[in-house]
Amino acid sequence: MSTSEPGDGSIDFKAWIEDEFARRGAFTACVVLVEIGEQSVTPLASTYLNVIGAEVDWLEIVALFTGAGMPWDGAAFFPAAGPDGGPLDNAGARARLREIEARVKAERLAINEGFFFDRQGRRMMVEEMAPQ
Repeated sequence: MSTSEPGDGSIDFKAWIEDEFARRGAFTACVVLVEIGEQSVTPLASTYLNVIGAEVDWLEIVALFTGAGMPWDGAAFFPAAGPDGGPLDNAGARARLREIEARVKAERLAINEGFFFDRQGRRMMVEEMAPQ
């Protein structure tokens, strides 16, 4: 199950990307796209991108992910940096992405280790459901 706060989601994403960039400088964002069900969150695909400025707009992110040709409901961003700061190289980004994929597949609550947004760009958290 997942929850989001009401309001303009693009503001949630914008605040996060600006804060993250101010704190880290350029970085790599490993991203897991998910399907959000009433009581489930299912990983669908993953990718990584290098963030070299805070001017990234949520609508640009949506267009980028829509171009993958796969329906998705949310995206979890996991920031990572190289040993000396800055974005990871391609091999490092792929390795980090595989680690994240494995953690999320094994335990959906691992999504909360990143920054999770619904399709409108609203910040979300995955909540554990009581057995029924």
